[in-house]
Amino acid sequence: MNSATTGTNTNSSNPLLTLNYEPALEGLGEDYFDEVAAAEFPRHILRFRNDRLLPLLGLDSQQVTDYHFIAAFGKFEGRTPFLALRYHGYQFGEYNPFLGDGRGFLYGQVRGTDGELYDFGTKGSGRTPYSRGGDGRLTLKGGVREVLAAEMLYQMGVRTSRCLSMIETGESLWRGDEPSPTRSSVMVRFNRSHIRFGTFERLQYIGRKDLIQKLLDHVIEQYYPALQATTDKYAQFYTQLVQRVAELVAQWMAAGFCHAVLNTDNMSITGESFDYGPYAFIPTYNPQFTAAYFDYYGRYSYSNQASICHLNLEMLQQPLAAVIPPDDMEVGLTEFEEHYLSTYKQLMLNKLGFEGMQSAAADELFFLTIQLLNDTQVGYHEFFAELRQNFSSKWREDVSKIFNGAAIVESFDQSSLFDKWRNLYHLLLNNLPLEEMDKVERMLCDRNPMTVILRPVIESIWEPIVQEDNWEPFYDLLRRIQSKN
Repeated sequence: MNSATTGTNTNSSNPLLTLNYEPALEGLGEDYFDEVAAAEFPRHILRFRNDRLLPLLGLDSQQVTDYHFIAAFGKFEGRTPFLALRYHGYQFGEYNPFLGDGRGFLYGQVRGTDGELYDFGTKGSGRTPYSRGGDGRLTLKGGVREVLAAEMLYQMGVRTSRCLSMIETGESLWRGDEPSPTRSSVMVRFNRSHIRFGTFERLQYIGRKDLIQKLLDHVIEQYYPALQATTDKYAQFYTQLVQRVAELVAQWMAAGFCHAVLNTDNMSITGESFDYGPYAFIPTYNPQFTAAYFDYYGRYSYSNQASICHLNLEMLQQPLAAVIPPDDMEVGLTEFEEHYLSTYKQLMLNKLGFEGMQSAAADELFFLTIQLLNDTQVGYHEFFAELRQNFSSKWREDVSKIFNGAAIVESFDQSSLFDKWRNLYHLLLNNLPLEEMDKVERMLCDRNPMTVILRPVIESIWEPIVQEDNWEPFYDLLRRIQSKN
């Protein structure tokens, strides 16, 4: 990485440009997008390339050079058309009909080696008809933060978009909350779809029920293909979307992640997490934790994420009612809470080392763990990292050995709640055969990373970039995230 614009390239030899791009969304027609041009940038310095995604595209990372990334995703050579997608959305509860891709576009769609269709979507690639006075650019820090968020969440088992590349573009950007200009970047996001709840909401707003059905048929064909042969595919689509969104929120909650801006234009029709702005990982368990400084009333606080996503699904019923009977959607939505709670409980038990455990004692441990984290305000991620580091099969033999000598015990301050938690954890360990202790340890290592990007961690790698143009701490952090160390 850190490659400037050197070398030569032809489109025919660039593996990123010779992929088999499919005009899936483009084929729906111009009612859903506007063709736009990419901005021209004064510099192109590749700061991040996600080689871990290349095999899914059928590419060998050794055959894809840094300049290939720059030519395709910085200079935007050899590909047309670029599509700025049209959508509206409810933003902090108020309907906004003046949205759409304002600083990005759909670069292209490619079928992965798994047979699934994936989007390449840009961020910071220039002005579009929906920029509304904005410059269509992305700050370098915004790019860095999204790269980190996507990789962190992916490693934590969250269904998320990821970043394929990030290129510094050499422009100085002025932002209202910054006293001096900041650096710029352009990023390419890799995910299943950029079709949003707000895509359907716009079609209702302009009174095009025909386009709603056309888009819904496309969504089912591409992203819910198993429903194609069913007699009630539309109702089943909504029911499955409810399940996917409920599971996604449970994944955020277990990961200790606060998305921050759950407007309907940030909700994916595939039930995938994307578009990370002022997100944050919680330092301690705090239901009222709010990531966005402008969320004055905590609408999108950590504990409100499930209810807000439920509300967004309910609002989505309005445009979908053009195709799907409202009673069928109401039935589907009633399953949200059950899917959410069962997934959240299982994910938290996984973080405690237990897989597929269903019992009254397991349920009690789930609720008791949350209570312990809330009451003691011990570091949320520190608790699970210490559990991973200190776990021993001897805990099964002697309850007093659980967390014995661990630094985190001081935070519990002889809490009777901790004693209750420890006794219950000991009981559940003894409900398992001795030979499954290794399985518990593997689960703890898999679900509890040692590095989590709390805000101070992000600032610690950003400072060397600003002061010295030193990117090594950033790359080192990425290596630790990707190795779960």
